[in-house]
Amino acid sequence: MQRRQFLQTGSVLGAMGLVSGCATVGGGSGPKVVVIGGGYAGATAAKYIRMWSGQKIQVTLVEPNEVFVSCPISNLVIGGSKTMADITTPYDNLTKRHGVQIVKDRVNSIDADKRIVKLAGGAELPYDRLIVSPGVDFMWEALPGMNKPGAKDKVMHAWKAGAQTLTLRKQLEAMPDGGVFAMAIPLAPYRCPPGPYERACQVADYFSKAKPKSKVLILDANDDVTSKGALFKKAWAERYKGIIDYRSKHQLTDVDVAANTLKFEFNDDVKANVLNVIPGMRAGDIAVNAGLATANKRWCEVDFLTFESKVAKNVHVLGDSIQIAPGMPKSGHMANQHGKTCAAAVVALLTDQPVNTLPIYNNTCYSFVSAEEVVHVASVHRYDAAQKTMLTVPGSGGLSSAANAVEGHYALAWARNIWADTLA
Repeated sequence: MQRRQFLQTGSVLGAMGLVSGCATVGGGSGPKVVVIGGGYAGATAAKYIRMWSGQKIQVTLVEPNEVFVSCPISNLVIGGSKTMADITTPYDNLTKRHGVQIVKDRVNSIDADKRIVKLAGGAELPYDRLIVSPGVDFMWEALPGMNKPGAKDKVMHAWKAGAQTLTLRKQLEAMPDGGVFAMAIPLAPYRCPPGPYERACQVADYFSKAKPKSKVLILDANDDVTSKGALFKKAWAERYKGIIDYRSKHQLTDVDVAANTLKFEFNDDVKANVLNVIPGMRAGDIAVNAGLATANKRWCEVDFLTFESKVAKNVHVLGDSIQIAPGMPKSGHMANQHGKTCAAAVVALLTDQPVNTLPIYNNTCYSFVSAEEVVHVASVHRYDAAQKTMLTVPGSGGLSSAANAVEGHYALAWARNIWADTLA
């Protein structure tokens, strides 16, 4: 195909992405794959199915947002060393370079028997294989005060990068010197295990420079720091002594938004100037509503060779929505690995080829303890046929010995590379 023809094709596909109403979208020849959700897993799967099928499999990505905004690195926006522009990437190249049809809409329902996805705008998308990658949604029912009118406009979670990221930053800027920032962390599992502790570091770093009398209070429902504990505690003791106060076993039960107060199961109430409530999490709404969340009605169980749902044929679930394997984090890097493994399996299944029976995933997670210094944890995971799950490879991976600026450069390079791998 000539370059001009390719660009014209991309423009046509992009225009098709604006279709709404009662029509059925996604015509043409070749097998059809619909992907719900354009995050690290979904966008990667969409791109690699097109690439690895030689453009022969049609792929439609349903994503309500105009652009991709990365959760990894977003804590630096809250800390003030990065901007929203630094973590934002357009979806354009998925269409222009790879021919992915992008439909800007939300999914209302999935008819697994008829293999149809029904969109909020009224359109229907038929599929041969469906990939569901909606990320996480929040268990607000456990916090009655957060369901009152206006509560979610005042108390941020900022656990989905975007408008709330900026709002939380503005709340910190408006807070008086000598004020308190209190963050509530839910019981694991949740998206990005080290993320809350990195955020505490970023806020403390900002306070140390701009509001030195202010405090960061970490109220963790878990028994201890869930990831890189020794490294974070070292940073808190040495870099942020007198600023960060960490308290474990603080299970949040409610929020008095009007009084800026957090309420706990066994601990005293905590009042603060700025509240950051990270609620308990589960699979995204569409996965739960479609009956895919079979693990405590919270997470989706899958076959790790293909990521096919254990309860819905021809439906694959990726990313933070799944019931993870032992030692497998809910991270952006891992979601990217899910996307590639699933893409290879879907291409094989739709072209009568054998599916890889020994997938290997790797994961690297960087955490900024200041605007420049970083710690990391890495791991490798291999399929175990006997247990039918992914297990951590003995002796693989590693952990930083201490925070350092060199890894800060590595972390930003990692971000640039994975954004390109997912979206370029």
